[in-house]
Amino acid sequence: MITSVFRKSTPLNFSMVVILMLVFFLIFQFQDLSWTNSIFLMVSKAGLFCLLLVSMFTTSFIAKRNGLSKDSAFTIFFFLLFLLFFPSVLNNANLIIANFFILLAIRRLVSMQSLKAAKEKIFDASFWIFVATLFHFWSILFILLVFISIIFHVARDYRNWFLPIIALVSVAIVSLVFASVFDIDILAFFSYSMQTNFKIDYFTNNYQNVAFAIYATIALFFILTMFATLSSKPQILHSSYKKIIASFFIGVLVFLISAEKSNDLLLFTIAPLSILVTTDIEIPQVKLNQELIFYALVICSMFTFFTQL
Repeated sequence: MITSVFRKSTPLNFSMVVILMLVFFLIFQFQDLSWTNSIFLMVSKAGLFCLLLVSMFTTSFIAKRNGLSKDSAFTIFFFLLFLLFFPSVLNNANLIIANFFILLAIRRLVSMQSLKAAKEKIFDASFWIFVATLFHFWSILFILLVFISIIFHVARDYRNWFLPIIALVSVAIVSLVFASVFDIDILAFFSYSMQTNFKIDYFTNNYQNVAFAIYATIALFFILTMFATLSSKPQILHSSYKKIIASFFIGVLVFLISAEKSNDLLLFTIAPLSILVTTDIEIPQVKLNQELIFYALVICSMFTFFTQL
């Protein structure tokens, strides 16, 4: 049974997911081979693939290290499946880079439940979020997750509330220096990046619409399931689960606000949703139910991927 294959995290499981990721990545990239004529573009494609892999394993690390999942390979597999819902994101370098930095921030914030080096974690998370805004401005909304974490763990120390400001100043200084060296009009850059658009009428074909509808239905199902089962989770992990749920909804908010609307923006929701689905499928239940969920997700991801090529 397919769930048995990914129930344990082994080098074989990891290799299978990496190979599958490479196969689907190449299938999408081979639609347009113009990039093969440039060494720079080839290296860029390889870099994007590696960054996607690192993002996938970072998501798994967040779940396992903080006790949100067992020692399984479910998280990386679900990350891959959800990524296939929106194949065009495989060419969106800015979003892939921004999402990677957001994952670095989430990793630091979720680990705050240990209360060790809280100030360093708050600063690091804020710093990575502000770096992410250089690639997609509205990822700045994830700073809300920093303040949520402060409220959960270290609200009494007033100094913690100023650390995001220090991180902002740090990134601003580095950005200004970079803009000066390369003669970039940073005001024009941010003026363009800060535009908003709340309309969801960007679909260029019906298959994008279908992919969005299926993904939204799956996300709603597992979010509601998490809310229903949260009380049965260990009390010590409640704040971590709440931060994962919050990160999902912030990702939705980024999607709703961003001006250049596309399904690609839902990339910010894939990591938290992968963790939530893993948590649900690892709950002791009738094995048939687990298999049905697994096969349904596989079929949906395959359908949406190939119909959008």
